[in-house]
Amino acid sequence: MNVVFLVIVLVAFVTAAWHQLQYTPTDPDDPDETSPMAALSEAVVESAGGAVELAIGLIGVMTLFLGLMKIAEAGGMLTVLARLIRPLMTRLFPDVPPDHPAMGAMILNMSANALGLGNAATPLGIRAMQELEKLNPHPGTATNSMALFLAINTSSITLLPTGVIALRAASGSAEPAAILPSTLFATACATVAAVIAAKAFQRLSRPPAAPEPVTMTAEDRMDAGAPGEGGQEHTEDPAMTRAAAESATGYPVWASYLFLTGLLSLIPLSIVYGRVIAPWIIPGLIVFFLLYGVIRGVRIYEVFVEGAKEGFQVAVRIIPYLVAILVAVGMFRASGAMEAMVGWVGGFTERLGLPAEALPMALLRPLSGSGAYGIMASIINDPDIGPDSYTGLLVTTLQGSTETTFYVIAVYFGAVQIRRIRHTLAAALTADVVAVMAAVAICLWLFL
Repeated sequence: MNVVFLVIVLVAFVTAAWHQLQYTPTDPDDPDETSPMAALSEAVVESAGGAVELAIGLIGVMTLFLGLMKIAEAGGMLTVLARLIRPLMTRLFPDVPPDHPAMGAMILNMSANALGLGNAATPLGIRAMQELEKLNPHPGTATNSMALFLAINTSSITLLPTGVIALRAASGSAEPAAILPSTLFATACATVAAVIAAKAFQRLSRPPAAPEPVTMTAEDRMDAGAPGEGGQEHTEDPAMTRAAAESATGYPVWASYLFLTGLLSLIPLSIVYGRVIAPWIIPGLIVFFLLYGVIRGVRIYEVFVEGAKEGFQVAVRIIPYLVAILVAVGMFRASGAMEAMVGWVGGFTERLGLPAEALPMALLRPLSGSGAYGIMASIINDPDIGPDSYTGLLVTTLQGSTETTFYVIAVYFGAVQIRRIRHTLAAALTADVVAVMAAVAICLWLFL
């Protein structure tokens, strides 16, 4: 991200400087005429102020959704989802014993991703990698299960992209949840692609022929996932540990397949009736989560407030990232560099349904979540584009459909000191490409 940030600012500065050297005032007596460098300076100040205003507007919606998610988490929704998808997981990961803690942690991680619980998904994912490492006969080399898990993790089916919906609401969208059907379709396609790619690539990327002897003691196994130089520390959540243990026993197979069939049926239904149901989604979700919490015996008000506090902290924490990237993007636009890029590649990408304004975000998303988030925010807050235009709907769908692949790989593999990642990156990037293609296709179908 350091390089990306520097390149954007330098390109903007050089472009503005070039225009300034060629600048001739059309009316020397007009005090309101702005030179290219003056416009660049104004863009810096306006973008910095706009970033803070955006973050402040985001606080309310973010606290609302994280409060609702906290109720779902306290009511055991993650455990219910984990038990429902367990039969499918045992088929996808034949190398992992069904009763192994790794299976429960992976299932909970995917369930958290599906509900947009990124804060819960990351420690669960690290826990899953630690448990998978205990089954690894080749320390330092990713196993097939690790590669498949990470590929699915970067393309996980998303039922509720809460963060993106919150940002769309803060940006003044008339239908903040309109991207729910497009995100569900794109992530479903990406997940299928991730599984196929990981299974296909693993045949071309075999582990070492001779397994290295594993002489780990019981104490060593307890520390198997200790973060290395590239990892990060995390604290075990007793509630998550308990949920992982509970998910070790699944529901009857027929119940799991019934759930999966219902989940898949949501895709065509959301495509056909997406516009009709969009206004009902947010009010319906509020009522659903509150009633679910009441039925499960959750003290909904206290738990909601606890989750809302996290939402406030998250919204405040992203202010520096928003300021940095929105200032850079604002300079890029004010300098004329964005206009030049749009004119250069716009003709080609427009034919494919991908506006040139959205191209930087699609390319940056696998590299930097904060960078892509900032570009998306700048696009949907542009008065000439807006959150409910085709471009605004596309970039928010892309944000909810793809993942920061390089970051996820670095954190998860760094936590267990995996240095040879084998086919993991290829499978994950394949899923990212499919997600972009599927997002463009579904947005063309629904919104254009």
